[in-house]
Formats: sequence, structure tokens, C-alpha cells
Amino acid sequence: MTESPPNTPPNSNSQHETIPTIPIEFVSEEEMALIEAAYAATRSSLSSSRSSSICSPTSRFQTHSRTIHSITLLSKRGLNGSSELDIEDSDYLKNPQKRIRVAQPFLHRFRRKRALSVTDITATEWCEKQMEFSLLFGKRKISKAMKAGKARHVKLEEEVVKKVKVHIKSVEDSWALKFINFITCANQLLFEGITRELPLVGFVEGIWLVGVIDELRMPENGSDRNPILVDTKTRVRDTLPAEPQSRNGRLQLMCYKYLWDTLAANSFPSGQFFDFFSLNRSYMLSKDIRERTASSGFPAKTLDDVIQYYINTCSMLPTSHDRLLLRYELQKDQSVLGEDEFAYNPDWLKRQIQSNLEFWLGEREASYTPQEERWKCRHCQFASICSGNPFPNIPRGSSSSSDHSSSSS
Repeated sequence: MTESPPNTPPNSNSQHETIPTIPIEFVSEEEMALIEAAYAATRSSLSSSRSSSICSPTSRFQTHSRTIHSITLLSKRGLNGSSELDIEDSDYLKNPQKRIRVAQPFLHRFRRKRALSVTDITATEWCEKQMEFSLLFGKRKISKAMKAGKARHVKLEEEVVKKVKVHIKSVEDSWALKFINFITCANQLLFEGITRELPLVGFVEGIWLVGVIDELRMPENGSDRNPILVDTKTRVRDTLPAEPQSRNGRLQLMCYKYLWDTLAANSFPSGQFFDFFSLNRSYMLSKDIRERTASSGFPAKTLDDVIQYYINTCSMLPTSHDRLLLRYELQKDQSVLGEDEFAYNPDWLKRQIQSNLEFWLGEREASYTPQEERWKCRHCQFASICSGNPFPNIPRGSSSSSDHSSSSS
């Protein structure tokens, strides 16, 4: 069996040789707990232990002519936990008018050594005040609709990858898995024409930003080699979303494109990366990771080795397509409610990110959602303590009725 080099597209003359292996995805025990919670749609907490096991979904790419040995990671969660206050234990409830004084910017207080995520960007755009409360008192409650949305994304991912849990011993191992995941997905995109759950780590607008793209697919037109970014949103009701929800989804996809194109331009400051996250570039990766990378054709012993493969992979990637696609599915039967294809708007995107950063860097206080969008307050668990809420009789925690469910990053 002939094996393709890890960072080289298949030879155009090899179109009929062998059945490929299914791409492999590394996940830790806490990631498996996330998957189980999504399927069960009944648990709200996830396990944090780390061990190993294997699950083998069905692949839709078993007739391709090239062999792909690769490793990926479901990496939507943050690397470090944060000590967040529970709103139920806060004296803020006793004094709703009390001003919140933050000793240091939220970015440094809650995302130090973790990077900002695309989900942080979109959640802040949805409502800065809700984001502030979430940081100070704990994340918003996970509704049944949100759990169902996660479960759907798990199933979509399992159509193209195989999950393999591995032992990780350090934060260096965790970061290495993110980059290995990217290399795997990039290879799969080039070899198969599609990939899903592709993690991104990049430096844009003066900050480190991470995210996970739902889907990347090559255009059907063979002459167009710019991959199309796709995001699938699930809906409880058989209606298309309101404009604020559509706008939020477009912002999410544009952030992914910005990150992808920055990496494709060979812009990854590895020195800054190691310094900012206080990582040891010479750290010897866990045995599981070293064995898997060796069997996949890009043997890496240290985190620095993985970073170099990451940079090399990025250098051969094309920029993504300027047309982006949002898909809306009905949760109960996965029927397509509609699609929103729209054009990338870099000027609008940068304004949105810069406005976000003003909040995260403590340059101004959190803004309330605009008056015409205060209907969002009906679905906010912090409504009863927010002075901007126009519905004072809404009980706290009424978010279960919300149909705003965007994919995590």
C-alpha cells in the first residue's frame, strides 16, 4: 500500500488504487464526556479525567484512492478551567444596582494563557452584558435545544473521523493535539474534498484567537481550489432565524475565514506563541501522541516539532472562498430549513472584532443589547439582575425557550 506524504496532495495519476483508512481523532476523557452528554441530553456536567478508549463511526469516504493516516482532536473546549462565581451565591442578587468593578480586563482575568475563542466573540456581539454576567457568575445554563445541537454536530463529525482517546499529561500535550487535529483535517480536505471540526489557532488583531470550523468543502468546480466554509445551525422551530441571529452566525463564519486566511498566508508567530502561553517548545510529548504521529507519517517528539508541521501545512493551503454558507436544520428530523450564502466583509468583521476587544480589554463598560433587540432578555438567565431588562417579571433561568443555538468554538 502506497502512503501519501503527510503534507502533500495526492498524485493526480493515482485515482483507483486502495481503500483509505478512516481519519483518526484524538479525544481526552473530558471530550468523551461532552459527547456522551450531548447524546443523552440529560447531563449538564462533564468529566475532567483523562484516559484512553476508542470509538469507530462509519466513514463516507471509503472509496477514495489514497490512504490517509491522520490524527484529529475534538478541541472545542478551553485548555484551562476558570474559577467563576455562582450567581446564586453572589450578593449581586441582593443589590441589583451595585456596579461591577473589575480589577483587571476580562481578557487577562478569564482568558489568560487560553486565548480568546470565536465563541467569545459571537457571545459578546449577542449581548455584552450577558457576557459580563457569564464571566463573573458562571456560564449560561445548557438547554435541551443546545444539547440537541451539540449531538447533531457530533454525528456530523463522526461521518468523517474516528475518535481515539489518548493520555495527555500536560498543557503542551493539549496544544499539540489541537495542531495535530488541524494537520489531519487539512490533509483530509486536500485528499477528500471535505473535512469537519477543523480547529484553528492563530494571531489576529493583536490577540490569540481559537475556533473550530464546522465544515470545509472544496467547490464542485474543479478549477476553483478555494475551500468553502460551512456552518450548520439547528433550530427547534421550523422557521428561519431573526436577523440578529443570522448576523451572529455570519460573524462566526467570517471569524473562521479570517483565521484560516491568516494561517494560509503563512502567518503564525511561533516564538510569540510559546512566550504568550508559557510553553516549553522542547517538551517531550506523551508516548501515545508520539506513537500516533509516527504512524501517521509526521513523527513528532516535541511540541516544537508539531508546530513546524503545522506551519508547513499552512504554507501549502489556499485562502478560503469569499462566499460563506450558513445551513439551518430542524432538530427533530434534520430537514433543511434554508441556507444563507453571503459574501465575506472584512471591513465589517474588523469593526466587530475591535468593538469586542474594547470590552475584553477593559477600555469601556459592557453595553446593553440595542433597544430593538431587547427581546433577547426573555431568554437570558441573568434577566432578573440586569437593569437593562425591559421584562422585570421574567424569572431567572428562562433560557430554555431560546432558539438561539450556535456551534461552539
